[in-house]
Amino acid sequence: MGASGSGKSTLMNILGCLDKPTSGEYLLDGQEVSKFDKNTLASIRNKKIGFVFQSFNLLSRTTALENTELPLLYSRINGKDMARLALESLAAVGLRDRAHHKTNQLSGGEQQRVAIARALLNSPSMILADEPTGNLDSKTSFEIMNIFKKLNEEKKMTMIMVTHEPDIAAWAKRRIYLKDGLIVREE
Repeated sequence: MGASGSGKSTLMNILGCLDKPTSGEYLLDGQEVSKFDKNTLASIRNKKIGFVFQSFNLLSRTTALENTELPLLYSRINGKDMARLALESLAAVGLRDRAHHKTNQLSGGEQQRVAIARALLNSPSMILADEPTGNLDSKTSFEIMNIFKKLNEEKKMTMIMVTHEPDIAAWAKRRIYLKDGLIVREE
């Protein structure tokens, strides 16, 4: 948590292997991330890290299933297995029955659940969520946070989330507050 400009997005970009720190080290699974080439970083992002964004980042003229399959497009998995894995991922967020609906036919909460299903597809060890409830009403936000809690507890996924909402931050086991790019408090 932190005010605009505090460094939250920069930290998320570093953790997501999108940016390199200007100083210090970032060890992921005991390895220094800044030493990896762009292909290794892309592989890490595809296999170890799931991303969930406030704006969902879904393709509008495609179905929930097709959006969920996206991370597998560059893999060697055949179409039938891609669909099976995507359906399992959609089922994990309660959307198996909406798999063939286009994203513009889904509510905001359903769209966010498709984005979560896509992030889960490769069974990452870490999910980075940037304001994942920012565009949602309180009831839907509660549903999304329950999904994150279940993933953390049952699948042992590390969930790292940026939020401005204290009621959403209250779900976290640990809260880190940033100001001017520095950690100023932890709870």
